[in-house]
Amino acid sequence: MKEIRTFSQEETIELGRKLGSFLQKGDIVCITGELGTGKTILTKGIAKALDIDEPITSPTFTIVNEYEEGTIPFYHFDVYRISDPEEMYEIGFEEYLYGDGTVVIEWADLIKDLLPYENIWITIKKDLAQGIDARVIQIEFNGERYSEYEKKLMAGEEKRQ
Repeated sequence: MKEIRTFSQEETIELGRKLGSFLQKGDIVCITGELGTGKTILTKGIAKALDIDEPITSPTFTIVNEYEEGTIPFYHFDVYRISDPEEMYEIGFEEYLYGDGTVVIEWADLIKDLLPYENIWITIKKDLAQGIDARVIQIEFNGERYSEYEKKLMAGEEKRQ
């Protein structure tokens, strides 16, 4: 697991952009954290890396926003309002997971039992002792599919520091 700290929305977006720069079709990014921790901000950075120009908003009421105009299809889920994880099957969730795009799921912990083991699991926490926009972002790369991703992400981080 890697732990990265950001101190502004711009830095959180930049981290998302770095991660998004090497994401591929079929990748699954799971983001967890309390309300207001920056899940959608990180997702905006991922979308930028995929050349998506549309505004990225959290699909809290629609559950999923689809973006087809980028370099690869991008499917942004917010499952905060899901009362029963089985509801995900009603919207064709598996087709997204195993389809031709990249999937980002906010509040992924609410449907953890439905997710494949191989994923990128991100937990975001506020660090108010360091400032209102300070975040601690923990990233786990789970499974063989993502074995090289951590090196790619950290190569970018080492250059920055």
